[in-house]
Amino acid sequence: MSNDSLSAWYADFFTELPNAFWRAAVPEAATAAEVSFVSRLAGLRPGSRVLDVACGSGRHALGLARRGHRVTGLDVSAEAIAYARDAAAREGLDIDLRVGDMRELPAGVRADAAICMGNAFGYLEHTGTQEFLSDLAGIVVPGGSLVLDYAFVAESLLPNLEMEEPPMTIGGVEAVSVNEYDVVNSRWLTSFTFRRGGQEHRGTSVQHVYTTAELVRLVTAAGFTGAELYGDADGTPYRFGSPRLLLVARRP
Repeated sequence: MSNDSLSAWYADFFTELPNAFWRAAVPEAATAAEVSFVSRLAGLRPGSRVLDVACGSGRHALGLARRGHRVTGLDVSAEAIAYARDAAAREGLDIDLRVGDMRELPAGVRADAAICMGNAFGYLEHTGTQEFLSDLAGIVVPGGSLVLDYAFVAESLLPNLEMEEPPMTIGGVEAVSVNEYDVVNSRWLTSFTFRRGGQEHRGTSVQHVYTTAELVRLVTAAGFTGAELYGDADGTPYRFGSPRLLLVARRP
């Protein structure tokens, strides 16, 4: 596929079928650990303002709101935002949940921490990623924090590379995936087919692969400092082959 055809692939990828699959795929304990990690490493206090970009169905936004933080969540999927709003309403949580593209962050929002979890960081083309980080730096107040969660950093992806994955059924949704590595553009492409009963949804996800050093340079160039690298939500230091990278940086 061409670069142009995949530049905003996520705009119509996250319909109800894939969203239902991933809502069921992540254990509650994993979400709780990630929320604790963000709260601890970002130095959040009750009332701290958090911007959750690509918040999906709200699993982190809900958890952070339960801790007394003031959360703004942004996601391109109207279905995911509707699901998160319903969940927040059932719990009586006051969360500002908005449908929107990560390429156009909400004006007028200021945050003590900005988070981008669940691999959404690598969705954009390179210039879009640079602009995204710069926009986040304009939203995070001095002394605030940035938290990125990314399993497609090269030092995590390549040592554990498996081109073929068996079909998975989670939450009643079957996901069949076919992987390809685009060596020219350093992109991990996955063609997904989601099925449930007579329903089917197809789409190709794109993850841009950066080395850890490249990612730190990008974050630093955007205006953040003191990047800390962790290999999991338990605070394990990041090492070659860690299953994911959790990066925490500060806004001076």
